[in-house]
Amino acid sequence: MLDNHAIAPSKDQNVHGIERVSSLAGGALMVTRGLRQGGVLGLLKVAVGGLALARGLSGHCATKAWLQRNRQEYNRLRTDLQRSGAELEALKDSAKAATEGVTVTGKDPVADA
Repeated sequence: MLDNHAIAPSKDQNVHGIERVSSLAGGALMVTRGLRQGGVLGLLKVAVGGLALARGLSGHCATKAWLQRNRQEYNRLRTDLQRSGAELEALKDSAKAATEGVTVTGKDPVADA
């Protein structure tokens, strides 16, 4: 099974700069407040703060990586749909040009010959 929370190698870092510092600071703050509060909500704050600290320390966020992969897929699908729409528009224009000036009489010209 894939462990999404393992510390990633440096080539897989997707959290940089101010985002990374914010994760570290916010995580430390959440852990501190959770320990002071105690109880179930305090434990929840400690857990969320710990995840933020892990994100900041490792420089990798599995959720952000998943969103980036899916954004690339969305952009590829959007490009394919735009290309297909342009092809359909060209086919429509071609069909319109081919039928201009043509009259349909209902008679088979081959049978009449």
